[in-house]
Amino acid sequence: MTPIQCSRCGTELPPAALACPACTTLVYSGELKRLADEADAATRSGDLVRARDRWTAALQLLPTHSQQHAAVSARIVGLGRQVEAPSTESAKSTPTPGAWWRRGIAGFITAALVLGSKLKFLLLGLTKATTFVSMFAFFGVYWSIYGWPLALGLVLSIYIHEMGHVSMLRRLGIESGAPMFIPGVGALVMLRQHVTDPLTDAKIGLAGPMWGLGAAVAALGCYGATRAPIWFAIAQLTGFINLFNLIPVWQLDGSRGLHVLARGERWILVMAVLVALFFTEQRLLLIVAGVAVWRALQDEAGPGNAQVLATFVGLVFALALIARDVR
Repeated sequence: MTPIQCSRCGTELPPAALACPACTTLVYSGELKRLADEADAATRSGDLVRARDRWTAALQLLPTHSQQHAAVSARIVGLGRQVEAPSTESAKSTPTPGAWWRRGIAGFITAALVLGSKLKFLLLGLTKATTFVSMFAFFGVYWSIYGWPLALGLVLSIYIHEMGHVSMLRRLGIESGAPMFIPGVGALVMLRQHVTDPLTDAKIGLAGPMWGLGAAVAALGCYGATRAPIWFAIAQLTGFINLFNLIPVWQLDGSRGLHVLARGERWILVMAVLVALFFTEQRLLLIVAGVAVWRALQDEAGPGNAQVLATFVGLVFALALIARDVR
């Protein structure tokens, strides 16, 4: 039974609410923490079936389209793969302390190679006090729910996404603030000047998912090098979060990318999203396609840009493929 009022802000909660509509506080945060602790304890003891059951129970208490729901779904998928693997293979993958460190080092080397020349720029962003402090607070909140490995992966993937926006803004000579993390919401970059050109707006918007895709590929590279399931879960979660940002509505990146597209290009995007849905079966694409149809039917339309359309379509396919198992 849902509590009558939010424990944080006192807002009256609708029946069956899982999050406060005013402050986004999770209604069952206490129960979620208990389930997460039980799941982590079961994982440490090697009882993966119980761990998966505990995370499955937690999933029912999270809003369907929240980042928390995506993170727990990814973790359940990872545990499912381990449970279904042959016992001999499972024994081989059981990490010893030394092996864990070796795999961790190999993973970080792989990530560094994928990020390449962007690494210095990413480290530079951490010198901003507002970014570092808000990121640390964000990490602490999600550590208490998902454990530190997945929480760290979530924080870093969102940070890389936001730094993609910052990189494009710098390239275009547009002033902006540093990334700011908000638990339960994600992160954002505040512009210090208004952008009116639709092509410029599209470039800024899609830069985040492009860098986010790079982060997901880096995590997949780490998974290939280490075979540690946490990397695969991080890759899937990163893909899902960035795909969510491609929904062309409100201030999400997809809306900014759609801004420049002409009416015919918007219908091409709709068809491409439906094709991606057919091949990946990622149901989030139903929302992307539905909102894109609504936007295509509106009177307003952009001047058109084939490069932006191709980028948008490529991101949809790549991110949906990576996040195909997240439900």
